[in-house]
Amino acid sequence: MKIEIITPDTTIYEGEVSLAQLPGLDGSFEVLNNHAPMIAALKKGKVKVIDTKKNTLFFDINGGVVEVLKNKLLVLAE
Repeated sequence: MKIEIITPDTTIYEGEVSLAQLPGLDGSFEVLNNHAPMIAALKKGKVKVIDTKKNTLFFDINGGVVEVLKNKLLVLAE
């Protein structure tokens, strides 16, 4: 699935991933391929992604919103 992590200033990361773990307001959650459509608020924390080459990457965010739709994650982060 494709992920974009965007701040008001720049795009932090864009690429294909097999898993994304996000810091939701009520606790962290994971998104895998073919996840149901959803929108969720995010709190300050780390976004963990595992790319298609099995590399694990971490990105710090100060909150934001994620949209999951048709195997695409759009993370609007602060």
